[in-house]
Order: sequence, then C-alpha cells, then structure tokens
Amino acid sequence: MADTMQFDLVSPERLLASLVASAVQIPGADGEMTAMPNHAPLITTLRPGIVRVTSAEGDASFVVTGGFAEITPEGTSVLAERAMPVAEVTQDVLDDFVAAAVAARDNATPEMLDELAKQVSDIAGIAAELGLQAKAA
Repeated sequence: MADTMQFDLVSPERLLASLVASAVQIPGADGEMTAMPNHAPLITTLRPGIVRVTSAEGDASFVVTGGFAEITPEGTSVLAERAMPVAEVTQDVLDDFVAAAVAARDNATPEMLDELAKQVSDIAGIAAELGLQAKAA
C-alpha cells in the first residue's frame, strides 16, 4: 500500500502545484475532507477555502474560491476557479474576492441567493483564518 499520491492544483491562470503528497485537505462543498493515498474515487465541488497539502517537500497551503476536486486512489487533482498560495494573499486580493462574491450575490436570481451569500461568508472565514479583514459591502 503506497503512502503517497500525486497532487495537482490548477487554476485558469497557472499550474500552482504538482507534487507527491501524503494528504490533501480540501474545502468541499459539503464540508472539509482529507484525501489520502488509496482514497475511494470521488468528485466534489469546492467552496471558498484553503487547500492544505502535506508532502515530503513540506506543507503548502492555497486559497481557492471554488472549483472541483477529483480524488482517485492514485492522486488528487484540484481544478480551481481562482487559486493562489496563501503567502500571496494580501488585503487587496481578499478585497477583490469579497467584491466579486458580493457582486454575484447582489445580482443573483432568488434560486442562487443562498449559495452566493454562503460564498461571501466562506471568504470572510478565509480572511479570519489569515488574519485579514473581509470588508463586507
């Protein structure tokens, strides 16, 4: 039984990570989950949150605003709407995330309102975890 798996994180702008990992924590739409080698196959949507990767090269963390994760016994691939290393998240970046989420919420159909309000809340949670301020509009 292997104790590592391939992990890849891709956003539309760039490949953020491609490494051998022992665990990947994912902000799934239905809750936090940890993918490990030999995990049962699963595809899930992502909510805004932090993807945490444990590898022999060291731990890494990335902020994602949504997307999908595919987990197989051999590895985990995250296809993010927007993603960046936690170290690159500044107050200005967070303000952009909040502004985009608030604009989407404010222009939502009634059917989408709850989901988009949750996104605004999730981004505020990222801000709190990173010691930044989520300036609500």
